Amino acid sequence: MNKLHIDTCPLCGNKRFEKVMTCTDHYATNEPFDICRCMSCGFLFTQDVPDESEIGRYYESPDYISHTDTRKGLANRLYHYVRQYMLRRKAHLIKRCCGLSRGRLLDIGTGTGYFPHFMSQRGWRISAIEKSPQARAFARERFGLEVDAPEALGGYEEKSFDVVTLWHVMEHLQHLNETWERLYSLLDERGILVVAVPNPTSFDARYYKERWAAYDVPRHLWHFAPAVMQQFGAKHGFTLVERHPMPFDAFYVSMLSERYRNSSLPFVKGMFSGIEAGLASAVKKERSSSMIYVFQKKVKA
Repeated sequence: MNKLHIDTCPLCGNKRFEKVMTCTDHYATNEPFDICRCMSCGFLFTQDVPDESEIGRYYESPDYISHTDTRKGLANRLYHYVRQYMLRRKAHLIKRCCGLSRGRLLDIGTGTGYFPHFMSQRGWRISAIEKSPQARAFARERFGLEVDAPEALGGYEEKSFDVVTLWHVMEHLQHLNETWERLYSLLDERGILVVAVPNPTSFDARYYKERWAAYDVPRHLWHFAPAVMQQFGAKHGFTLVERHPMPFDAFYVSMLSERYRNSSLPFVKGMFSGIEAGLASAVKKERSSSMIYVFQKKVKA
């Protein structure tokens, strides 16, 4: 198997790392993967993940929530209810941060197309990118959306978008610095970039440790603490203007984490853990299970 071995920190360039823990791929293969930390900047990453040419089989499951439309089970029904709430919240956040009611939006890692469809109904001109052919087909059949394959990212004109969004996508991308650079070039002057990622400094991450479901090895290559995310933005010409907790994520992640611990009544125990995590993030949002970061493009002199 071809593996991606990281020998240089993509954030600070340091070459000294320490092993933090070993996590199991509970989702697909039960293989172990090490999570390492840069000893200079603290950036966490999964070491020796399968290369892009081989990672596809680690996504092959009907349960992968990012690329399915199933309503089977109470957890998935709750997910769909929460998704509608979050779609409205995301739309409001974008309108407030960029000052536009309508504009040009690129959604990367769009899944089955619910978010770009929601925004297109509100008058936005939408472009969307998704790796999964099945998800692209679903978006086309369900919503009439023509979703591009990842190769299209290099073909868009520079400064052609007012907003670029990545909802739980950045942690999957192997070419991290190249992606940040491309995002900067795609945004118009004063354009905004919205990135949502799991938070490894969250209450639930510290509670569940190596069984925290949002480590999701090897699919999640990078694990962005709030300070690390801000540094990445600054490195690539962005100013962090807002960050917001995603409190509902803690419930789903905690239920999965309880399942990975082989707990009895994982749904009930996950709900209680999610409530505790939500209270912790209400006191200090940096302890939220996932975070939304809003960056504004800085105009280079």
